[in-house]
Amino acid sequence: MRLSRRAEAMAPSPTLAMDAQVKEMRRQGIDVIGFSVGEPDFDTPEHIRQAAVEAVERGYTRYTPAGGIPELKEAIRDKLAQVNGLTYTLDQIVVSVGAKHALYNAFQVLLDDGDEVIIPAPYWVSYADQVRLAGGRPVIVPTSEESGFKLTAEQLKQHLSHRTRALVLNSPCNPTGAVYGREELAALAEAVLSHPSCLIIADEIYEPFVYDGHEHVSIASLSPDVQARTLIINGVSKTYAMTGWRIGYAAGPKAVIKAMADLQSQSTSNPTSIAQWAAVAALRGPEEPVRKMVAAFLERRDIMLEGLRALPGVTVHQAAGAFYLFPRIDAVFGRTAGGQRIDTSADLAMQLLHRARVALVPGSAFGMEGYVRLSYATSTEQIRAGLERMAAFWRELG
Repeated sequence: MRLSRRAEAMAPSPTLAMDAQVKEMRRQGIDVIGFSVGEPDFDTPEHIRQAAVEAVERGYTRYTPAGGIPELKEAIRDKLAQVNGLTYTLDQIVVSVGAKHALYNAFQVLLDDGDEVIIPAPYWVSYADQVRLAGGRPVIVPTSEESGFKLTAEQLKQHLSHRTRALVLNSPCNPTGAVYGREELAALAEAVLSHPSCLIIADEIYEPFVYDGHEHVSIASLSPDVQARTLIINGVSKTYAMTGWRIGYAAGPKAVIKAMADLQSQSTSNPTSIAQWAAVAALRGPEEPVRKMVAAFLERRDIMLEGLRALPGVTVHQAAGAFYLFPRIDAVFGRTAGGQRIDTSADLAMQLLHRARVALVPGSAFGMEGYVRLSYATSTEQIRAGLERMAAFWRELG
């Protein structure tokens, strides 16, 4: 059976692939500590779950408009106004089957063959593949630990061209936890505004998870001109511990939003009706569960930071947001574990999984070799136990 070139070139999501391995090992009775998947370990808050039950009981189980029910669009509009200071009309908002789906649709409607999308590295694993699937060319711009893993305006200007169609900006960032400040965003926005064909795709899915006095600033809020050139991507998965409910959204220029909704009408149709009503309850309900999660993640971050920094040769930048750490581990390259030489972050990840029973994701999956990503969206007990296993593994390296 012949597959298309795009299918043959496509790789599975490394984070989901690792999570699948972990689940299969656990199914076999193997005790694995998972730091690989970015999924809050908290239950979806009760009032949100109850809203889903009520939706079923009221018979809200049929098709909805492809781009989302008006009640959810209204809740998103109000959230953007109250939290981000942004004004949108309902025809500037589309609801999708998760934020990943919104990103996929955006690239599909924006890119023609050969169009370029600037992606700062390290980057979330799906950006580059989604761009390629749309016929575009990802332009990867490496950042550094010294810059806090943040793209500078000078770097951006060097890579903008007549073929640039979009800049992907993820703040707070997966995998590094980097959070862009207002002045940094303003400098990037100024560079983009000088290129009329370039749109900012602002992935803000980790919006509430900021620490140490940092704040999340939506780049679209800087000015009306910037808002007109920004497509915001967000959702309820991380903020409300609703990863499996699959509700994301995009807000931006009417023409882009309409095209995304039209594409969705020909692919998935509407997001799940019940999940949409649950998302309404999430966006309109109390924020106390979110604040509790943020406080817990800060505590967990500090525990993981301390444990990782105790590993010989490991350095790690203190993440300002999200719920990941991205330590540098290339000091172990050339050493051996159980007679097997470690030369890459993927080698280390496999050795940790099979020898220490700890799952994490190699930095190569995020476009930066020599690092690994760990999620601290798990219990403090699991974090401490995983760090102990890693310390034992480090002591046994040859």
